[in-house]
Amino acid sequence: MIAIEAEGLKKRFGNVEALKGVSFKVKRGETFGFLGPNGAGKTTTVRILTGILKPDSGKARINGYDVVEETLKAKQSIGVLPEVSNAYPDLTAWQNLMLVASLYGMRKNEAEKRTVKLLKEFGIYKRKDSKVKGFSKGMKQRLMFCMALISDPEVVFLDEPTSGLDVMSARMIREKVLELASDGKTVFLTSHNMEEINMLCDRIALIDRGKIVTIDTPERIKAKVGGNVAVEVSFDKPVRLPRRLNAKKLGDKYIIYTTAVHETICEIVDYAKKNNVKIVSIDTRTPTLEDAFISLLEGTK
Repeated sequence: MIAIEAEGLKKRFGNVEALKGVSFKVKRGETFGFLGPNGAGKTTTVRILTGILKPDSGKARINGYDVVEETLKAKQSIGVLPEVSNAYPDLTAWQNLMLVASLYGMRKNEAEKRTVKLLKEFGIYKRKDSKVKGFSKGMKQRLMFCMALISDPEVVFLDEPTSGLDVMSARMIREKVLELASDGKTVFLTSHNMEEINMLCDRIALIDRGKIVTIDTPERIKAKVGGNVAVEVSFDKPVRLPRRLNAKKLGDKYIIYTTAVHETICEIVDYAKKNNVKIVSIDTRTPTLEDAFISLLEGTK
């Protein structure tokens, strides 16, 4: 069954065409990653799906409810963790959660039980009567996650959930995402953390300049890079490697994707000897999701 559906979404802001017909489907119980560079259309898409923005054309549905025509029903089945804190700083953690629960129409007794459970799960129950303005970033993020889950939503939107967090807080957030998946919840995750996306998501959509570039599993997307091995090399001075190597420059390194590792390394060594340059470092590894991300985006230019 489909939990989230975008069908031909278009949105323009003045002369900027933010979305150019975005379409995808997210199955119920799936953790779906949404990747893209800044300005690609990620935030606009999420705002449409969560009922904040109306598309110029196209349809968006959450659990079968149209987000424009049945906005309230669609919103009642979702929880949202925004990138920027939406907790009221002058209210306590308890008061923030009870406020959100009241907006969902939850009974007080049910809301209190749910609030206690979540605050304990996220390790902030002892600070339940403290005002949020005294919380660290990690504590605020955990509180916002509690706020997103207070109504026990079927679909959860997470926008950069671990951005700027300490190691322990980030690990806790990731563990909670995995728990949501094991409980059959649908998770829509936007993040710039490739390792996080690779670890948590069943499928990934890559968006660039308002269009979907690809949708697939992390492993299949990595396979699209075009080589089984990435050879990473750096030199003691700028070089211009032979075009046939199809090398990609990344910082002070060059990356070459190849299925002929031995021959490629030999050619690099020969090139260094002939051109009087020294190899500072050379390494081989399997392509990462970040490699695939860069390669696919370059293919759209």
